[in-house]
Amino acid sequence: MVIGVLALQGDFREHVNMVRSLGVRARLVRFPEEVGLVDGLIIPGGESTTMGKLMVKYGVDRAIVDRFDAGRLAIYGTCAGMIVLAQDIEGSQDQPHLGLLDVTVQRNAFGRQKESSEEDLEIEGLDTPLHALFIRAPVIIRTGPSVRVLARVTQGPVYVQQGRLLASSFHPELGSDTRVHQHFLRLAEQSLNQEV
Repeated sequence: MVIGVLALQGDFREHVNMVRSLGVRARLVRFPEEVGLVDGLIIPGGESTTMGKLMVKYGVDRAIVDRFDAGRLAIYGTCAGMIVLAQDIEGSQDQPHLGLLDVTVQRNAFGRQKESSEEDLEIEGLDTPLHALFIRAPVIIRTGPSVRVLARVTQGPVYVQQGRLLASSFHPELGSDTRVHQHFLRLAEQSLNQEV
């Protein structure tokens, strides 16, 4: 199994390091043809508008949607990655995004960079809380019927799953807890096994 990390903009190196620490091959993805070489794709935190525009410019957006629609890709988006995955972005409908995850997100729901925060999150399926770091984080303000909320805070859901899609407002790659990445790797492995 190979996990790709979209490397157009944002904190992609931290995700690569986290995946490799779990004994799984990771590679950077920048071009459409590279999407076909991975079984799972992580869309990192960063600046969602810039990331979306670069995806369109290089044609990576179409490659991701096509491979996902063919049932051959699991995708995990963190922070800006959640925004890029979302079906709707409150107040930013013109922003380029993939529209795969049946949610509406509100950008910067926790405030600006200086309002970054940390919180111990109760997460469905985990025995102990996960220490989560929120940086200019979005929050989900609407979930579709097939979206399962795995964690929420006062502002709303911050960690969700929809089939082979996983998204979090927080940044697990900036900590030492690998359980979110392990969850994603299981999704990617299931997707790979279904493809065979």
